[in-house]
Amino acid sequence: MQETQIGLEKESLRVSPDGHIAQTDHPSLLGSALTHPNITTDYSEALLEFVTPPFASVNSALKCLNELQTFVYQKLENEFLWATSMPCVIGGEQSIRIAEYGSSNIGRMKNVYRRGLGHRYGKTMQVIAGVHFNYSYPDSFWMHYQEALESQITLADFKNEHYFALTRNLLRFSWLISYLFGASPAVCKSFFGGEETNLKEYDQQTYYEPYATSLRVADIGYQNNLEEDAGLYVDYSSLETYVSTLKYGIETPHSAYEAIGVKKDGQWQQLNANILQIENEYYSAVRPKPLLNGNQKPTSALRERGTQYIELRLLDVNAFDPLGINEAQLYFLEGFILFCLLHESPQIQRDEYKALKYNQNLAARSGRDPDTYLWRQGQKIKLRDWAYELCQVMEGFFELLDVADASNNYTQALKMQTEAVLDANLTPSARMLACMKENGEGFYEFALRMSQKHQRYFQAQALSDLHRQQLVDQVQYSLEKQQAIETADKISFEQFLDNYFKQP
Repeated sequence: MQETQIGLEKESLRVSPDGHIAQTDHPSLLGSALTHPNITTDYSEALLEFVTPPFASVNSALKCLNELQTFVYQKLENEFLWATSMPCVIGGEQSIRIAEYGSSNIGRMKNVYRRGLGHRYGKTMQVIAGVHFNYSYPDSFWMHYQEALESQITLADFKNEHYFALTRNLLRFSWLISYLFGASPAVCKSFFGGEETNLKEYDQQTYYEPYATSLRVADIGYQNNLEEDAGLYVDYSSLETYVSTLKYGIETPHSAYEAIGVKKDGQWQQLNANILQIENEYYSAVRPKPLLNGNQKPTSALRERGTQYIELRLLDVNAFDPLGINEAQLYFLEGFILFCLLHESPQIQRDEYKALKYNQNLAARSGRDPDTYLWRQGQKIKLRDWAYELCQVMEGFFELLDVADASNNYTQALKMQTEAVLDANLTPSARMLACMKENGEGFYEFALRMSQKHQRYFQAQALSDLHRQQLVDQVQYSLEKQQAIETADKISFEQFLDNYFKQP
């Protein structure tokens, strides 16, 4: 499996020395957030995003992520990166700056889109961090797989068909990832801005759930809460149904968003008043992704070139690792994805879709509770029993990967996660709460301590002169590229948006 491609996207919140969200601009020493391919921002100006290119190995992807974060730490002044998914002490929504990308039309579009997200879901949701795992198989793999199945359709159609089968199974079993890798069982009270919550009180500054794994992906996090009453149902049966149902979302107005207004006193409030401003607004644990040409719409690119890779979006930032993710997690994810690809994957009907959302939320809110039951084919089953059953079934897939890799990395990763299924105290979420208890600290103190520990780790790292110069050159190139884009703009922002949304 050496030709598979692995990419990582890791978000990290820039914070001031006291742990508050940084109020500074995205540092110019890091380049342009609009055009830098590896160091950009997500929803907030303070929410850095590290994007690795695709690599053929876990170690190469992690090495790149390490180097990017080391470079950033060399450029930060009196700031550091927050070590957890859930944010630090928030000074109200006014303390959260929407990311800015310059004066070009595409830069304005990115900013207005984020402004719309703030109006729709609240700005606090924009400072939650996560890790995305991007994965693809080479054409040589797909050709061998197609030959084995004796499929007579085109290779492009075969790839789309099986990428979507893979996606459906990742959605079915996404709760397992939250159980194993969830690392957000507690949150600072300031996250709620004084509003009531059904979470339990841990101390004067912290809410939590005793058996939670990932509050980030539970119902307190970013969700498309209006999707059902708006008639939006994204259908993963095929590329065609996925694109057509997403297009319904980005083309259909919603009264709640019409009430916000697209423009107010001459200021853009959102890109449009539709159920989804653009495709990326739809929250999903997994996305089938195309490669984009310029400012191409994702749905247009999917229709034109098909699925090129899948993006697994469920991973919390692992506070116990400076990189936010580690080798064992990535080896497990590779094996898990292979299992999901080769395992039977029937279509997801609406009743099952509701059950999948229920399972995901319950695993996130109370996954470590030994009495947590999930829905499987209309029947209740203990999460622990189902998780152990899956680990047993996956064993052969991990052994295949070890043979291809001439190692035992994959079976060791599976063994480690099977042990965490049998003993929930081994999960990152349980370890976090245990550390907080042992040190007599709330979430803020824990996250601050781990952030400072990671800061020392990166400050002790060194880049080669050659690689440092390459990164410096990339910064300068990105700044020049942004300027060139701004200079080249010849049409109004309104015309730019009209052209963008007219794409088929």
